[in-house]
Amino acid sequence: MTRPELKHWRLEQDLDQVAWLTLDRAGERNNSLSSEVLTELQSVVDELETHPPRGLVMQSGKTGSFIVGADVREFEDVHDSDEAADSIRHVHQLFNRIEALPFPTVVIIEGFCLGGGLELALTFDYRIAKDTEATRLGFPEVRLGIYPGFGGSARSVRSCGPLKAMPLMLSGRMLRATQARSAGLIDEVVGPHGELRWAARRAILRNRKSRGPGRMAALQNMPPVRRILASQMRKQTAAKANEQHYPAPFELIDAWEAYGDDPYRMMEEEAVRVGRLITGDTSRNLRRVFGLTERLKAYGKNSDFRARRVHVIGAGVMGGDIAAWCVVQGLEVTLQDREMKYIEPALARAKSLFRKKLRSPDRVAGAVSRLIPDVEGNGVTRADVVIEAIFEDAAAKRALYSAIEPKLKKGALLATNTSAIPLAELSSELKKPERLIGLHFFNPVAKMPLVEVVHGPGTGPGQIEQGAAFCNQINRFPLPVKSSPGFLVNRVLAPYMLQAFRMNLEQNIPAEALDLAATRFGMPMGPVELADIVGLDIGLQVVGKLGGTEAEGPREVLQEFVDAGKLGKKSGQGFYKWSKGKAQKDRGKSSGHDLDAIAEKLMAPYFTECRACLGDKVVDDADALDAGMIFGTGFAPFRGGPLHYLRSLGEATAGLAADSSDPGPAAPAKKKKKTGKKAVKKNAAKAQTKENSHD
Repeated sequence: MTRPELKHWRLEQDLDQVAWLTLDRAGERNNSLSSEVLTELQSVVDELETHPPRGLVMQSGKTGSFIVGADVREFEDVHDSDEAADSIRHVHQLFNRIEALPFPTVVIIEGFCLGGGLELALTFDYRIAKDTEATRLGFPEVRLGIYPGFGGSARSVRSCGPLKAMPLMLSGRMLRATQARSAGLIDEVVGPHGELRWAARRAILRNRKSRGPGRMAALQNMPPVRRILASQMRKQTAAKANEQHYPAPFELIDAWEAYGDDPYRMMEEEAVRVGRLITGDTSRNLRRVFGLTERLKAYGKNSDFRARRVHVIGAGVMGGDIAAWCVVQGLEVTLQDREMKYIEPALARAKSLFRKKLRSPDRVAGAVSRLIPDVEGNGVTRADVVIEAIFEDAAAKRALYSAIEPKLKKGALLATNTSAIPLAELSSELKKPERLIGLHFFNPVAKMPLVEVVHGPGTGPGQIEQGAAFCNQINRFPLPVKSSPGFLVNRVLAPYMLQAFRMNLEQNIPAEALDLAATRFGMPMGPVELADIVGLDIGLQVVGKLGGTEAEGPREVLQEFVDAGKLGKKSGQGFYKWSKGKAQKDRGKSSGHDLDAIAEKLMAPYFTECRACLGDKVVDDADALDAGMIFGTGFAPFRGGPLHYLRSLGEATAGLAADSSDPGPAAPAKKKKKTGKKAVKKNAAKAQTKENSHD
């Protein structure tokens, strides 16, 4: 076999005339399908068609990684939908040729096999994956505002059946190797200590083929059944995403409903629809968000700090959940509080999280053994990271630091989870004040991906890097922020939520209308629902510290709620009444209101404060701020971040004027300078919990 000159691929043949094709993209840590990689693959296919081997095995040359997908960076060069469609058709032709090779083909997978990498794998006769912690398979394209475009929508339905393939593509969920075999993406799983090459050779010599999903999948793919299933899929998808904001999953459902039993027409629909989506604003902005995640991950990359043991002081909701999350990430954690009775609820919550995240009884048992109750605080001396998560009282925190500082081992990271207190106020009595940083997690810890790494003028730069490295280690996005009241996220949220309270209390705009206006704008939940989930006691603290004189009325009402024990979701009653984790909501109260006008006025202080934070250099730059607001407050990802959104509109039309005309209800309502508890009750209602709250 003559071998073409290749930069990214290696093509070799063994004594049994089995060809081994290895992708090892030059100059890159991970394999991705760039245009250059695909062009070389075309020359490889030319060679294989001209000189057929006994069989072909494809593998990755990257240790512990297969193919992470198409090269997203090249998407930015695509501006015309017709050109994009032609490029997709070209890949279809190449992948169809691989699928038609007249000899057995096998692909072996270890590590991430995502997007275009999985679409390429589906062209092979037989697919084998290694069951390791790093192996994940899936179609994450919807997160980039598109859907699988290299034949994946057609081939996954054929390989798995529609009821397994469609949810995978619509959700972007990643599967472990054993789950992928159950779904039909994989034909054989090799254990962690098994040998992929021997399994591949055996499959070639025995001419093994994928079995496919069976007769039931064929019935599910018939036109009458597709219409029924597509209708259900639209309803389920619409409950999670607005079609106007995120069109890709709905385009996929439409294409499958119309042509699900015709693979070649499904591929043509991919070319047209994905070509259109990839050049649209939603996809461009979601790709920007993807780039922002890479920006955040870069913080801490210059530090070689790695933690093995963590000590958390304070077993409340935040401290206990921080401890549990660190355990899920493989660390040993000691959890301290005054008495065991305060630690026990945190252990119960942690075990529930372990079952959900780790699933295997052995792994859950291992996690339980790594979370160690520590009333005496003995874990301080052994910990690489000590995180204080007690109540928000500066004097109490300072006293704690004075007690533990002499016990800290050399090089240990000392961090506070304070949500608003400046570091200078907390570190004043430390012998080495430069060692204290903030690691501000958000609630719920297991779902909120951002951690603010708070630093002051005296913080050592090495400490900031170590804090960011630790965040990366526990699979959280680090965002360095300057120590100032509220830092970044709470500083922006405070005027936003205060605006919602004032519009509710002074202008009689129902909570339902405020929340619906916010979610239609693209926020993950409305500000009133958010206040209830955070806790009105926490909201009172934040408004008290950051609200100023404008917060007097809302502060009085929040105080009445707190005094009455109505703390929001956690007590079952706040602005909304809560039942079984869901707020009870009268949807009729949101009718008759100009929701666009409400959203404009509601978001005005949010945008104003974002600009102020940038001016005060709370974060490094506008991109860092956009990342913080997307991952810390859930700002609509399809808009690309608040400052990016303002630039795209032009600030004159971005709703920055806090004194814009009152949207109000359709029928004029009387304004009240002060609104008491009775009026607040009148405006309370229900909402659907989305578990995306903040501390």
